[in-house]
Amino acid sequence: MTTAIPRSLSLEAFLKLPETQPASEFIHGQIHEKPIPQGKHSRLQLKFCHTVNLVAETNKTALAFPELRCTFGGRSIVPDATVFAWERITFENDGEVPNVFEIPPDWTVEILSPDQNATKVISNILHCLKYGTQLGWLIDPEERLILVFKPRQEPIELTGQDRLPTPNFLTLNLTVDQVFGWLKVGQ
Repeated sequence: MTTAIPRSLSLEAFLKLPETQPASEFIHGQIHEKPIPQGKHSRLQLKFCHTVNLVAETNKTALAFPELRCTFGGRSIVPDATVFAWERITFENDGEVPNVFEIPPDWTVEILSPDQNATKVISNILHCLKYGTQLGWLIDPEERLILVFKPRQEPIELTGQDRLPTPNFLTLNLTVDQVFGWLKVGQ
């Protein structure tokens, strides 16, 4: 759902509005409500973040976050999952994770929902890449494929036993089939 807003509403004014459920994003002067995640979407999001954090958090390489608001380059978006290299996270003095992230993620992941507009989702991935994100994935559970986006390269369509690329600071040996295997409980 898209809500037209007065041209005078700035990004700063949007950020002062109360958070919504599901989350809203600010893109090109409009508020866009994200769809409510369904089962497959939620499961893939959970398993992705868990898998990354198992590898990256212990050795302080990176952190994965589900539904984290990222505000940069005139937009405020909420990717389904984000990964930040450890050294780019400005931890609070007590070591806690900050609430506000005003930098692009190093890795952005979107999981296409059945009624979601793929163009808007791809636009958000491209926005991230423009501002320094190393890698974007668009996971399509219905088609069982993952589109991979890298800066200044055309997207790559991966399926089946294709190995999935990760950012240069993280090694995960995952195939597309393994990612979609997360949809089966106990896998």
